Amino acid sequence: MSGKTSRKLWAKHIARGGAAQAGPKSPTVSLGAPFRGRVLGIDPSLRGSGFAVLDHGADGCARILEAATLRLNPKLSMAECLGAIGNQVDDFLNQHSVDHVAVEQTIYVQNFQTAQILGAARGAAIGTAAMQGLPVFEYAPLRVKQAVVGMGRASKEQVARTVQNLTGTNFELRFDESDAAAVALCHAFTWRSEPA
Repeated sequence: MSGKTSRKLWAKHIARGGAAQAGPKSPTVSLGAPFRGRVLGIDPSLRGSGFAVLDHGADGCARILEAATLRLNPKLSMAECLGAIGNQVDDFLNQHSVDHVAVEQTIYVQNFQTAQILGAARGAAIGTAAMQGLPVFEYAPLRVKQAVVGMGRASKEQVARTVQNLTGTNFELRFDESDAAAVALCHAFTWRSEPA
């Protein structure tokens, strides 16, 4: 069928009121309310986990209430490290009125043992938050960087600078903490409540 014929057929269709007889209207999409409250961001690792409590106010301003890096001695066993991670999460949740917990997902690694260790560290953090009845959300590193910096391949330095610009907190070379803060910001910027 030629283009000219198609145009003629379409013109006849419109002339007969074809546009008015189109199918049902698309349903209206309604987004829930944006996140307002406190979120604990966690960048889990067996011996160097980052934590940051972010307050995202009604005015949309974000500020860091507390941040820390949990550095653990290489001599500690894996079980001792997992216990320390759980205790650190518990301390943050008890000291701050946290509404949600946001955790960075494990990046793709080729080494099975490394993936297993990272998964265990994440499990220690997630399990502790879940036992306190808090909702836990997981975000891929690429998504965190896109939400916070605007580039999925941003460097740790770019993430730290952007977090500083958004929150006023200078993390200097404390990248585990700035990564945790970025996870919290990603949640604050992208999470929506269920529509009413």
